[in-house]
Amino acid sequence: MRALPSVDPVQRPDLPMSSPPSPSAGPHRVAAVSIRLPPPCPHLAAYRSAGSSHPLCSLYQCLRVRPLGRAEVRRGPGEVPRCSSCPSASSPRLYACLACAAVHCPAHATAHARIGHEIAVDVDRAELFCCACGDQIYDRDFDAAVVFAQAAAAPAPARLEPAVSEENVRKRQRVEYRSWYPNRKESAVIWRGSGPIFANDENVSSSAGSRFPWGLRGLNNLGNTCFLNSVLQALLHTPLLQNYFLSDRHNRFVCQQRSRRKKGEGADEQITATLCLSCDLDAMYSAVFSGDSRPYSPAKFLYSWWQHASHLASYEQQDAHDFFITMLDGIHEKEHEQRKLHNEGSGDCCIVHKVFSGILRSDVTCSMCGYTSTTYDPCMDISLNLDYSNDSLKSFSSNSHVCNGESDYFFLTQKYGMSTLLGCLEHFTRPERLGSDQKLFCQHCQVKQESIKQLSIRKLPLVACFHIKRFEHSLQRNMAKKIDRYVQFPFYLDMVPFLSSSILRSRFGNRISSITDGDSDADMELTSEFEIFAVITHSGKLDSGHYTTYLRQNNQWYKCDDSWITLVSENAVRASQAYMLFYVQKILH
Repeated sequence: MRALPSVDPVQRPDLPMSSPPSPSAGPHRVAAVSIRLPPPCPHLAAYRSAGSSHPLCSLYQCLRVRPLGRAEVRRGPGEVPRCSSCPSASSPRLYACLACAAVHCPAHATAHARIGHEIAVDVDRAELFCCACGDQIYDRDFDAAVVFAQAAAAPAPARLEPAVSEENVRKRQRVEYRSWYPNRKESAVIWRGSGPIFANDENVSSSAGSRFPWGLRGLNNLGNTCFLNSVLQALLHTPLLQNYFLSDRHNRFVCQQRSRRKKGEGADEQITATLCLSCDLDAMYSAVFSGDSRPYSPAKFLYSWWQHASHLASYEQQDAHDFFITMLDGIHEKEHEQRKLHNEGSGDCCIVHKVFSGILRSDVTCSMCGYTSTTYDPCMDISLNLDYSNDSLKSFSSNSHVCNGESDYFFLTQKYGMSTLLGCLEHFTRPERLGSDQKLFCQHCQVKQESIKQLSIRKLPLVACFHIKRFEHSLQRNMAKKIDRYVQFPFYLDMVPFLSSSILRSRFGNRISSITDGDSDADMELTSEFEIFAVITHSGKLDSGHYTTYLRQNNQWYKCDDSWITLVSENAVRASQAYMLFYVQKILH
């Protein structure tokens, strides 16, 4: 992008790079570095010198602001600009000449510049463009006018910064992950009391002579409890939860003693108080990582979960996602009760919220006045609708290696179609127009109006869980059914396009918006790369299906089918019918 010749960062004190080195600086002062700016656009300088003192004054009157906040150039509210040379053709970009106001597409704008009309403006983005140089150009006065128009178009309540309390600032701070390392005394104790642990071949099926990673252990099916086993396998191998429980951050013996010391309760209340999902999960971590290769029976954990979620207490098949949410809620409630009882509440959230909790941003914009109402909601996972766009189907032919060696699933994919995880996330963050039957109350209009709603991710969790909505209710048949549609998912995921900062940037074009979203883009984008480590799949029908889990350990994939652990290939994982996907931030794995 070219700049004006008058913009000098050395002589402009209002620019970030303008401050000269202080002569009173200490001996460690860094030497000044010469900054090489791009060559200025001579055509813009000639246009400004040939015009009046305010050559862009007429352009300011044509600035319009869309309901979502993006600036555009229109002579009238209902104008639909078209290329004057090819009005029937459609072009993604149109440029209006500043000299004669003629509108041209990029192909004809270059020819129009030969008559001396080089400077134009992008009518849809309100950005200056030099047709002779073929590049965007920057004018400080014009950019300030655009930002002022955007601020003036926004209602007054939207421009007010809410009062930020000290508690809210502390809650918005990102949780710093710290690995535990034993000191010299602890290392000596560990060295004296430990030895090499390998899995035996009694309950695992693998190639001859292979060794499984430490902690891979089957879970017995207690009667239609494959939903429980599949989720527990994913949680037992979540890196951050492993670090928390294996480092004795939650000691089940201390927790039970604290529960029994509660005063003024009967024997039945004491028994109920000792039921703690965190304690049962701590006992399960100790058993799974003890080196015993025999299948483990999570009966005590199942009983504790039944006490917490009594409406799901039965030996019928349950939904794995429902179990995941209710289990996290049970752990959170118990830890919150313990902190409140023993006055340990410093305000910090429990371990499950530190690991899985993120923040979603919801923007609802009134279609009449443009008022935008923004809300922030915490989330433990993201439920995604399947994407049925044609682009997802086309990607199958270019990525046919995904199902290589899985010919049976190839035909199922051809029958039911294919979606992608990226397509589902794009559909999740896509603007949605709420019709007349979904009108919402507008605080600016003081009546219910049609609006546009858009979701984005304000804060990424340390471990992201994506839930694919495979079950839907048919109103015609008054029954639920399963969607057997293949979902292609990447092993490495970049979440930058779905962040609130990226969504806001797309609204305002290439211009830095004056309405910020809190944390800096650089901090968010540094933690936006994720790596997959667990996949929960569902096979069969809605009422007679089966859950299994694929775990990634030491760059190898293992299938956990209740009490059986099997080494599988990447193609088998890619060809599976994913129901829940677990990703961890790449810097933590």
